[in-house]
Amino acid sequence: MSAGWFRRRFLPGDPLPAPRPPGPRASPVPYRRPRFLRGSGSSPGPADASRRPDARPVRSPARGRSLPWNAGYAEIINAEKSEFNEDQAACGKLCIRQSEFGAEDDQEWLTLCPQEFLTGHYWALFDGHGGPAAAILAANTLHSCLRRQLEAVVEGLVATQPPMHLSGRCVCPSDPQFVEEKGIRTEDLVIGALESAFQECDEVIGRELEASGQVGGCTALVAVSLQGKLYVANAGDSRAILVRRDEVRVLSSEFTPETERQRIQQLAFVYPELLAGEFTRLEFPRRLKGDDLGQKVLFRDHHMSALVHLLGLFAITLHLPCPQARLLGTLAVSRGLGDHQLRVLDTNIQLKPFLLSVPQVTVLDVDQLELQEEDVVVMATDGLWDVLSNEQVAWLVRSFLPGNREDPHRFSELAKMLIHSTQRKDGPTGEGQVSYDDISVFVIPLHGQDRGSSGH
Repeated sequence: MSAGWFRRRFLPGDPLPAPRPPGPRASPVPYRRPRFLRGSGSSPGPADASRRPDARPVRSPARGRSLPWNAGYAEIINAEKSEFNEDQAACGKLCIRQSEFGAEDDQEWLTLCPQEFLTGHYWALFDGHGGPAAAILAANTLHSCLRRQLEAVVEGLVATQPPMHLSGRCVCPSDPQFVEEKGIRTEDLVIGALESAFQECDEVIGRELEASGQVGGCTALVAVSLQGKLYVANAGDSRAILVRRDEVRVLSSEFTPETERQRIQQLAFVYPELLAGEFTRLEFPRRLKGDDLGQKVLFRDHHMSALVHLLGLFAITLHLPCPQARLLGTLAVSRGLGDHQLRVLDTNIQLKPFLLSVPQVTVLDVDQLELQEEDVVVMATDGLWDVLSNEQVAWLVRSFLPGNREDPHRFSELAKMLIHSTQRKDGPTGEGQVSYDDISVFVIPLHGQDRGSSGH
């Protein structure tokens, strides 16, 4: 975002954009589950008599309905935390064309593209909060935003000729320096497209929710396969890991008020008016009380790695009695989509300046890996990771896949098994932990996939 836009949008005293004239209110975003779950049975909803952990059904695609790369998927609704399942998922083939083409209809977007210029594949998980609307809009929108952004740079992605030197001499396409530079340039273009797509989708969600009178936001975790590489973009607290026979590699980082403390505090340092005198940018090891006034307390500023003593009041990353800090006492995540109307309770302080929609992107060079048949990427919303560690998930993957090689639906069965492992007190954690949250899981096999791009 530009500095000028930021000042106009969020800083008091600067002229705000004129309000748009009221128009007809759009219909609320209809609730639905992912399209690829059609035919998999009735969806659990608010009419269910029970949502006990041992009674909630786990859903996965109907047998015979394949996902890209034969990926597996499963989901479970929360135990009455909210009326609906606030998670959403999407996947399909990305068809990137050389020129712009018409908007897609409202029907299934996962269609064959016989005239594509470049193709890839896409898997995405969205964990909603404040209602399911933002996650549904993101599932309907983000892939289109990404396709448009990739189409804008597709010429650079498929360029086969190296640039001319200043002397006018053309470098050989097999020149090692050109090969290396082209790889870096291609990654940068895709990363830039992903970042722009997230921000474009965030703006669409803001407009749609405002028009329909709805609120809410969501986290977003996206994996894109393109030209032999897997790009994992994350904004929120979902997680993706690579599980191999002898390796577990984290492909995303969670964004919470704890992990982004310095960014949040530095923004408040540069623009203190965003806090409206209600918060201090300083961080404290506990919630302060009236007895602390006039006393020395530990604090930490944005440039500090250790706590020192100072008199303080309220922390911007407010600590609650639970281990998790909340952004301005409101949200447990510091990046995501939506939440444009969200304000701190009983104040006019907006969370959006502190809540980023820009993802962190990790690049996995799949073509450089010596893949085995059981090598997979596991993507899941935070309900899974709250109960299972990376190592526990990897142990379950390695225990399940070798004995089920003949099952064509083994990756969805694995996704279901991972969810079931969070619903038993005698699960692999051995600590009696049970997840009461919505959980959505993709299991993406890497071995034997066609990862190349199509030609012109």
